[in-house]
Amino acid sequence: MITASMSVVIPTFKRPKLLYKCLEALCRQDYPGCFFEVAVVSDGPDPQTEAIVQFFAEEYTDFCITFQSLPVQSGPAAARNYGWRRTAGDLVVFTDDDCVPDAGWLAAYWRAYRFHDQKYIAFTGRVTVPVRDCPTDYEKNVAYLSSAEFITANCACSRNALELTGGFDEAFPTAWREDSDLQFKLLTSQVPIYHVSEAIVCHPVRKPLWGVSIAEQRKSMFNALLFKKHPALYRTRIARGPVWNYYIIILASIAAALGLALGAPAVGGAALLIWSCLILLFVTKRLSGTDASFSHRAEMMVTSIVIPYLSVYWTIRGALRYKVFFL
Repeated sequence: MITASMSVVIPTFKRPKLLYKCLEALCRQDYPGCFFEVAVVSDGPDPQTEAIVQFFAEEYTDFCITFQSLPVQSGPAAARNYGWRRTAGDLVVFTDDDCVPDAGWLAAYWRAYRFHDQKYIAFTGRVTVPVRDCPTDYEKNVAYLSSAEFITANCACSRNALELTGGFDEAFPTAWREDSDLQFKLLTSQVPIYHVSEAIVCHPVRKPLWGVSIAEQRKSMFNALLFKKHPALYRTRIARGPVWNYYIIILASIAAALGLALGAPAVGGAALLIWSCLILLFVTKRLSGTDASFSHRAEMMVTSIVIPYLSVYWTIRGALRYKVFFL
């Protein structure tokens, strides 16, 4: 029996079409000098995904792939932990089901791993995000993945490094900040993280639902957890401070309502003017260099009014949930 040099772990849940493209790319890997296994881990029972994995296992007999499933939905962090703890590779490589690795992806990581030859080590690759010249606000936000320091769409850790840090913190129940938490644990444990520019993964942008940025604000809650665990690293690598504009917008709207309700129109009018100017600046910033269609502009105007309130709500809710002073 051949022991895998590398283990690829892919968390997924009921996204068979996306996973299929990812697995197709893995079948085309050029991997001289090493043997790899793939562990597809479903975040809960998922017969469709299991059938796809079975298809690849039967269609490509030299493709070492297994399907694993969590008994109940617990999030991608839990799925990744479940996967790497049940594989055998010395180097564990992570990507997501909506990503398409380049043909030389694994070979690049393996060369870097053999070159550095360290027991405790981690790597981050390059993520490309194809977007239009005038993208939507959502596309522009996804494109920031291409400049991220360390993300699960394209990273690798020695098994020893994962065992040292404990892997992913399963207290992060969604795909947000769990990768930064692992990065910060690696840094705190003095595990070096090397950038491998030849290890390339493409992250296509899927078409979102209208108003997706409103739903995205819920992620703000988990910023509080990351801050609680790594306050200094959070402030130096994520955000130096709160988004004060949001708080000023909220205070201005409260002052405007109170001023008008209590018979102080001058105060209410001034506060309303401040609120209007800040919202206009926010809309302008989001629209800059983006899709000029009427639908997109209307979406930006509507969501820009709502986002400050929801973002602060979820931030405060996170601070209360994780018992940390965080704005």
